[in-house]
Amino acid sequence: MALPSPILAEGERAAIRYVEFFTAQIRNSNTRAAYARAASAFFTWCEGHGLPLPAIQPVHVATYIEQIGRELSAPSVKQQLAAIRMLFDWLVVGQVVPLNPAAAVRGPKHSAAKGKTRMPTRDEAKVLLASIPTDNLVGMRDRALIGTLLFTFARVSAAAAMRVGDYYPVGRRWWLRLHEKGGKHHEMPCHHTLQEYLDAYLEVASIEADKRGPLFRTAEGRTGRLRSQAMSQPDVYRMIQRRAEAAGVATKIGCHSWRARGITAYLENGGLLEHAQQMAGHASARTTKLYDRRNDRISLDEVERIAL
Repeated sequence: MALPSPILAEGERAAIRYVEFFTAQIRNSNTRAAYARAASAFFTWCEGHGLPLPAIQPVHVATYIEQIGRELSAPSVKQQLAAIRMLFDWLVVGQVVPLNPAAAVRGPKHSAAKGKTRMPTRDEAKVLLASIPTDNLVGMRDRALIGTLLFTFARVSAAAAMRVGDYYPVGRRWWLRLHEKGGKHHEMPCHHTLQEYLDAYLEVASIEADKRGPLFRTAEGRTGRLRSQAMSQPDVYRMIQRRAEAAGVATKIGCHSWRARGITAYLENGGLLEHAQQMAGHASARTTKLYDRRNDRISLDEVERIAL
């Protein structure tokens, strides 16, 4: 971890406390990476304005937040402010600085009724899945992985972290165990279509016996063979981009798009919001509601009524 100059200038005690914040205080790797980028950007700004650590005041934090607010979205600004505030809290407890200059700074207001994640239409989702070739191992892996994101509402991090043993039988049904953020395990029955995808993939991959091995594995170049390493989130994103382009999908989609598509399809078919919340592993139904795009179709129909 590269230490910012304002931290290094305060000596070894400040440097150790700074590193401890990211290694001991924050356990989620994605949050750690995001907060590290936010802290680095802030201290780079402070260094550019000649501000040593003890000289940073609320007005400086507020000025920085105002400045990045012209370029970043409100949620991104709020995340950066949260990172700065938590870091200074940690430094205050460690007696590196006497006060938290970010404590009194307010972030931008933000209230969202609908998420910004772009979602493929029902027809686009069908076309993409149908276009994936199933005469090779990589194609079967990709279909099973996208199916997992769609039919379980899983985050890409949870799907990529799955082990072979996380697909297991309970009686006559098969279940899935997802490793969600915060160290939580989320278990749910497997959709019959997804079960077909997974069974076909595992049969060809011949990895059923490797229960502790990753379920979705990287490929060895263009050989069509799989390695023993798990796919990373960037791997999954690039795969989805390739499959979407090959299928001619016009909507700009990513990994999270399938979570939105699955939740919306469930609700369109009469599913209940509270059940969707449980299936998605959301703490609040308000979060699940952000993925509900049923009103998009209503809005489009109403717009088309505007005619001269």
